Amino acid sequence: MINKPIPYGRQNITDDDIHAVTETLKSDFLTQGPKISEFEKDFAKYVGAKYAVAVNNATSGLHLAAIAMGVKPGDKVIVTSMTFASSANCIRFCGGEVVFCDIDRDTYLMDIHKLRLILEASPKGTYAGIVPVDFAGYPLDIVEFRKIADEFGLWIIEDACHAPGAYYIDANSKKQLCGNSNFADATVFSFHPVKHIATGEGGMITTNSKEIYDKLCLFRTHGITKNPTLLTENHGGWYYEMQELGYNYRLTDFQAALGISQLKRANAGLEKRQEIAKKYTDVFSGVSGIKTPYISDNVYHAYHLYVIQVDDRLGLYNYLHDNNIFAQVHYVPLHLMPYYKQFGNKNGDLPVVEDYYNHCLSLPMFPTLTAEEQDFVIEKVLSFLK
Repeated sequence: MINKPIPYGRQNITDDDIHAVTETLKSDFLTQGPKISEFEKDFAKYVGAKYAVAVNNATSGLHLAAIAMGVKPGDKVIVTSMTFASSANCIRFCGGEVVFCDIDRDTYLMDIHKLRLILEASPKGTYAGIVPVDFAGYPLDIVEFRKIADEFGLWIIEDACHAPGAYYIDANSKKQLCGNSNFADATVFSFHPVKHIATGEGGMITTNSKEIYDKLCLFRTHGITKNPTLLTENHGGWYYEMQELGYNYRLTDFQAALGISQLKRANAGLEKRQEIAKKYTDVFSGVSGIKTPYISDNVYHAYHLYVIQVDDRLGLYNYLHDNNIFAQVHYVPLHLMPYYKQFGNKNGDLPVVEDYYNHCLSLPMFPTLTAEEQDFVIEKVLSFLK
């Protein structure tokens, strides 16, 4: 019997993490210091991107990415409905209009065929961009999304908050890491405690565009610059200018220090998630009444979430909670949130998303999940379904 609660996700803080943070707390900088750029460089190298910009959370990152794309009132942007609110809210923050797209029945990612139907139903130029999500850690075929984006003149913000380290093998047998920005204009990651890399709160934006990078850096810090090449005047070494109406979306140095430390063992965490996922799948794949996650031979799933589908989701959810297993639902479809329903979205608009929501349940998935804990989860799932 497991007496300690088992959450669906949990951070892993080691002595090395604590040492990294305390050393930074003893340093001369708590914010806007050297750890920020160090973290940015390390993370950009990890995902294979040219540039990375650290921010205080992924919501801020998505907002900055939308600003960098030039989203303005009236712009229409297509977003998946199976995601956290921030993926769409970033467009609303800029006054843009959100149009929701249904998901693929197997991968739970934005359905590229339904995306095309939306685009073809209106004149070219109707839509400004798309925000697809690497849901649960399953990597998008971003090459195909880039093709359709180029065809219709769209930008792409890739929401990879679930997927650092995930990749797929493209048609040319090349590994495409989520966030390498070879095909997305900008990619956003999260460092929330349940994610692969934890900084408490925090996020990162990657891009291969110097123009986008400069905009992200400017808007991250109040729209203020001290860069001599960008100043319109220069009164001396102390001089700075506010050139845009920006925001304070900065990460602290001690959070960056934690991120650097966590990044060093990110691959080990991914390998552990793979082991946990394989064990779940090996047991559940032959059980009637359980749908396990789809996996293609050409993808490396990051398994932020391990999502099963069952007929009596509410019954299983309650039964697991009664047994101290805090499984979770990801997510309530965004187009059915009261805020977004006011724009005309309604039940029945996106049948695949809605059917998925009625059956999905995220089981505990984190690198420090013990074999005993996982066996207990499996036992309780099976006993409920008997």
